[in-house]
Amino acid sequence: MMNETGGAAARILIIDDEQGIRRTLASIMEDEGYQAFTAEDALVGLEILRKEAIGIVFLDVLLPKMGGMEALEEIRRDWPDVEIVVISGHANVDMAVKAVKLGAFDFLEKPLSLDRILTVCRNALTIQELRLENTRLLKNARTQDQEIVGISETMQHVKKLIRQAAESDARILITGENGTGKELVARAVHRLSERASKPFVAVNCAAIPESLIESELFGHEKGAFTDAHSSRRGRFEIAGGGTLFLDEIGDMSLSAQAKVLRVIQEQKMERVGGETTISINVRIIAATNKDLAEECEKGKFRQDLFFRLNVIPIRVPSLRERPDDIPILLLHFLREMGAGNIELEDDAIPLLSGYDWPGNVRELRNLAERITVMHSGSRLDADSLKALIQKNFVQKKSEFSQENGKSETGGDVQSPAFQDILNSCYAEAKSLFEKQYLEFQFARHGGVISQTAEAIGIYPSNLHAKLRKYGIRTKR
Repeated sequence: MMNETGGAAARILIIDDEQGIRRTLASIMEDEGYQAFTAEDALVGLEILRKEAIGIVFLDVLLPKMGGMEALEEIRRDWPDVEIVVISGHANVDMAVKAVKLGAFDFLEKPLSLDRILTVCRNALTIQELRLENTRLLKNARTQDQEIVGISETMQHVKKLIRQAAESDARILITGENGTGKELVARAVHRLSERASKPFVAVNCAAIPESLIESELFGHEKGAFTDAHSSRRGRFEIAGGGTLFLDEIGDMSLSAQAKVLRVIQEQKMERVGGETTISINVRIIAATNKDLAEECEKGKFRQDLFFRLNVIPIRVPSLRERPDDIPILLLHFLREMGAGNIELEDDAIPLLSGYDWPGNVRELRNLAERITVMHSGSRLDADSLKALIQKNFVQKKSEFSQENGKSETGGDVQSPAFQDILNSCYAEAKSLFEKQYLEFQFARHGGVISQTAEAIGIYPSNLHAKLRKYGIRTKR
């Protein structure tokens, strides 16, 4: 059971090769109302840490199979919130200093003093409570600054759903076009939830090759496949106690979908090539720009997984559906980028609201960045804005018709002038060129992902991700 300090603080793990010390310490902890776990060596202890929400580890220095100091480093790296108390019968000042430098909370010499053990344990619990409370206070203090920007009725509805969803652990499915801010919504839910002090781990399912997605999600054991030179935790484990965000889940393979469904149902998993069952405690938030109900009918997405994910549906509107928010968002981005002195003239607002924004909020943010670099005045009128939009964006490029799979421009993809690229900063020029290149190649190969990917020498999944990044629309 989880207590008010997050659950981990109520559980104590004793790692010591002496059975008498394990029994004594476990008995003391249980008398104090804590749940005690014991391990005769570090490897067994690490397995317990993977399965249980441990708060404090009493760790002996001299252990078989893996030394205490080595174990200390691994625990501190993989479980940073766990407090570690090092114990040794051969203590010296150098060893104590080394342990503390490696992240130990305290260092105790054998024979152990009952009073000293209890004092250290209580102090460690107090530190954990203070850390959690500090995290909560920081979350509350920053909530106003990090709140999703928008005054339109559609965004007010989204904000209401976020607040309601944050109060539970129910799974969420976020839908919306590319660039609308689906990950921002997921992070807002996590930030306002009881899991805010735990990890938020995002996985872009479209950007990971199909052959690696299972290893990425579930981890793998050493030797599980050719390049598995060491064991590795997957995203489900890394997100332990927190939130796992599965972005572009509509692009996940059916095989991986089946395994994700099993984990959701059983709250347990095994690493690739492993036999040990690991308990999972994560909240899953998924996102997609696809119609998953339609994908289910086509046999491309599991209907049972869709129903499991779609407990709380949140649809994020496109930017053109919330025109009142566009000027507010632009000014918000300009303030973030240090250009808060720039003001919009009245004639600029209709231009902003009338533009199609195929790249949605991502495209608007790019415009704000361009304004900070290219615009010298403190006021922005329609003419200045029009020039900046024309330089930075080409509307409705690479829209392929359902009938023939060709560009609506007949395959002749328009692009910004080469001079515009030369006048841009390096990062922007690189991005502009990549977008033009992909649009040209995509149109050249009839809008077919597999043919285009083969022609330019990248994985289809990577091409999918890049097309989404630049708002290049594909035929369905």
